[in-house]
Amino acid sequence: MAKIGITDLDVFPLCLGGNVFGWTADRAESFDVLDAFVAGGGNFIDTADVYSAWVPGNSGGESETILGEWIQARDNRDRLVLATKGSRLAPFEGLSAKAIRGAVEASLRRLRTDHIDLYYAHYDDPATPLEETVAAYDELIRAGKLRYVAASNVSPDRIRASLAFADREGLARYVAIQPQYNLVERTDFERDLLPLAQSENLATIPYYALAKGFLTGKYRPGKEVDSPRAEGAATHLNARGLRVLEVLDAVAATHDVPVAAISLAWLAAQPTIAAPIASARNTTQLAGLLPVGELRLSDDELNRLTAASE
Repeated sequence: MAKIGITDLDVFPLCLGGNVFGWTADRAESFDVLDAFVAGGGNFIDTADVYSAWVPGNSGGESETILGEWIQARDNRDRLVLATKGSRLAPFEGLSAKAIRGAVEASLRRLRTDHIDLYYAHYDDPATPLEETVAAYDELIRAGKLRYVAASNVSPDRIRASLAFADREGLARYVAIQPQYNLVERTDFERDLLPLAQSENLATIPYYALAKGFLTGKYRPGKEVDSPRAEGAATHLNARGLRVLEVLDAVAATHDVPVAAISLAWLAAQPTIAAPIASARNTTQLAGLLPVGELRLSDDELNRLTAASE
């Protein structure tokens, strides 16, 4: 197990992404994936109120609803670390106190729980004073509806200012960040957010940990992949990406595990990382991710992967 920063939240070193629930995985498939994740030792699940509003016929909240029905059916809430995000779903867009309160209450109803372990500001809201946002989160923590708060897609300057205000006023501060970070998309995080995470004791829980599927190894020159993320993943099929795949293949063969597990293990070994987020739309995909729970790469393997991705 890994600890999320300075919190008392102990988590499996893989966070299961809930973005596929109600999108590429229907209710039954989602239940199967969730059951297999828990059976494999997993306890950390990430979703958002806006998942999956982009799907024709959906309005948002589908992922949280499926997750809530599963939690109720399995009666396992006390064994999970549950994370969700708010600020993008109508009518509670933004990070005003009113929007935050409304979004949190709606998420609690869909998730069929009385508290959320880790709640993220999904996207920043420059129109709202950060002091209002921080105070609203603190109020909900004191009310027992949230345990900890975090930030995703918020600039380093705004995070730093929020932390300073929280410390000055004795309010709850962000304990984690959720940026885009993986073996082939490193620059922005390592330059801008990593120093902040290190100096402020923030845990990092990166999304797109597998670069939209590219780091599973299934995207190769001349090979077509049937996936809604294929176009995004294929952008990494360049000299650098192929160099990374070559090393991933070699390291995966040494450990006799799928390439995806090696990609996640590299990420899990980086500074401040608590658990990378990866999703699976079926149990076959999930099986390729779960080995990261016990997988430890040598310094030489980590260095080879890092060098290939420079």
